[in-house]
Amino acid sequence: MKRVAILIENLYEEPELLYPYYRLKEEGYEVHLVGTEKDKVYTGKYGYPMKSTHASKEVKADDYDAVVIPGGYSPDHMRRCQDTVNFVKEMCQQQKIIAAICHGPWMMASSCDLKGKRVTSFFSIKDDLINAGAQYVDEEVVIDGNLITSRTPNDLVAFVKAIIEKLK
Repeated sequence: MKRVAILIENLYEEPELLYPYYRLKEEGYEVHLVGTEKDKVYTGKYGYPMKSTHASKEVKADDYDAVVIPGGYSPDHMRRCQDTVNFVKEMCQQQKIIAAICHGPWMMASSCDLKGKRVTSFFSIKDDLINAGAQYVDEEVVIDGNLITSRTPNDLVAFVKAIIEKLK
């Protein structure tokens, strides 16, 4: 069975965490919510609580086929945790699927070599991605090798379809 880690931190964008979480489970994948701490209740931007199943310090890229990074303001908190950054960095080094939406690519800028990679995101972090060496494009879903990126909750259907296709 394929395993997917979804990163979680406070102020996540609820649809960007919940929609991939339930769709990937529905497809039969084992899905873990990986936060800075295990069994911690994290709260989304609009107050919806979700509890982490694993701490980033206890997960390894070898154990996962993909990582999903939801947006909201949570990626700014995620990249403050070196264990979370290291996990995404390992996933990138192993060419595993890294899927980030909205502000999620902030984690990619902190963890992945984006030089020459095509990516998209919420428009406000475009400069951060360009400064990290990425080629920014304004499209619903952008796939470049193992990287999948999308812009906003409006892109969720295409985003999750792309993740599922890559996992097959």
